Amino acid sequence: MVEIDLKREGEIEKLLNDLKSIKNPDYEFHDSLKPVYSTGKGLNRKVVEEISEVKKEPDWMRRLRLKALEVFESKPVPTWGPDLSGIDWDNTSYYNRPDERRVNDWEDVPDQIKETFQKLGIPEMEQKYLAGSVAQYDSEGVYHNLRKVWEDKGVVFMDLDSAVQKYPDLVKDYYCRAVPVSDNKFAALNGAAWSGGSFLYVPKGVQIDMPLQTYFRMNGEGTGQFEHTIVVADEGSKVHYIEGCTAPRYDRNSLHSAIVEIYVHRNARARYTSVQNWSKSVYNMPTKRAWVDANANMEWVGGSLGSKVTMLYPSSYLRGPYASASNLNISLAGAGTVKDTGAKAIHLAPHTTSKIVAKSISIEDGKAIYRGLLRVNKGAEYSKSRVQCDALLINDKSSSYTFPHDEVYEPTATFGHEASVGRIGTEELTYLRSRGLTEDEASSMIVLGFLDDVMREIPMEFAVEMNRLIKLEMSKLGAVG
Repeated sequence: MVEIDLKREGEIEKLLNDLKSIKNPDYEFHDSLKPVYSTGKGLNRKVVEEISEVKKEPDWMRRLRLKALEVFESKPVPTWGPDLSGIDWDNTSYYNRPDERRVNDWEDVPDQIKETFQKLGIPEMEQKYLAGSVAQYDSEGVYHNLRKVWEDKGVVFMDLDSAVQKYPDLVKDYYCRAVPVSDNKFAALNGAAWSGGSFLYVPKGVQIDMPLQTYFRMNGEGTGQFEHTIVVADEGSKVHYIEGCTAPRYDRNSLHSAIVEIYVHRNARARYTSVQNWSKSVYNMPTKRAWVDANANMEWVGGSLGSKVTMLYPSSYLRGPYASASNLNISLAGAGTVKDTGAKAIHLAPHTTSKIVAKSISIEDGKAIYRGLLRVNKGAEYSKSRVQCDALLINDKSSSYTFPHDEVYEPTATFGHEASVGRIGTEELTYLRSRGLTEDEASSMIVLGFLDDVMREIPMEFAVEMNRLIKLEMSKLGAVG
């Protein structure tokens, strides 16, 4: 049951007006732009070497790609979660270059690509809210920019391909350390076929007071996007990195298999906010992991909408005393979709703390699954962890499942786990409809209230976008059962 405080009249009136003003943008549009270069369908040694050659990569990267390909071919497709039989490995295109250039002046971006990102609001967002941005279209970053004030302080922010060329030693220090290619089949796939992503390095003591963002756009049909992102917050630094993703909807399925590695050094603070709105023809299979050192803090804030199947479990390895991590996640399973999401927190040192809050909404026959891992190792004395899983079912066809896995080997540790499942009640709907809302609008408002404690952690301009996306998904529902 979702409760509404009837005394908050002013806030309710404001939210009613906001809901009525929200429009439903079309995020599933696609362009007629054809790639200037493609490796064609399928993945093998020749394709991997071709990708490396086209990118003019150093030999160490080519060797790592080939090693990853061997791991990928040796590992079976996971069967412990959602059905992945719809991934057409042989008919997927693994590398598509949209343009020959990468630029740092928005005016130099090809017109059709520029128009796509303008529809998504990226240039305006950069000018108003961001310290820097990277834009990726299909397999390549097409644009990157960083405000001079941060560039002068030694901050590095660009697509990972450019970083491999300009800062090879720095990239090599961090590449695939937190997420080795042997970790899982999809991490190995990324290691073999990765392209794009971003590299962000914040020097010691530098505290960036504006977010930096990378936006990933997948345009092709039956394609794969395999970006690799590395964020390094050096000692005493502070940074907020934001990621946005969209893709058109096609009859043929596409595959997104990213890696995100975050390194939060001693006394540093890092926040990673991700709003993913893949279309319902995309299998979304990323691997995201953070190493958190002594007295450092890592925050994950995620909104997962769209996709056909998502399997996503951001993890934090608390490696030094007094390290801390929080994971706040929103997952919306719409009609015909499966969201198998959760988080992992591994306590490796004394006095470490973690918090996991997972909110899921299931619509029509959507299936939301929480799958998490909490481990407190022996010797991680006086560590603390709390896990909270809340699910909201919109109608009788929707479903929710919880698979927590908790291992506490340290007797001085404190651990708590709570979970709840509820449905939208008739009393709340009746009250809101008496205030002039339709049933769909009332349901959307209740859903946003259910998500409020997570939405408050998303920057305002991006929370507004999340509201729109949720409202769009709710508007497709029709009558609420």
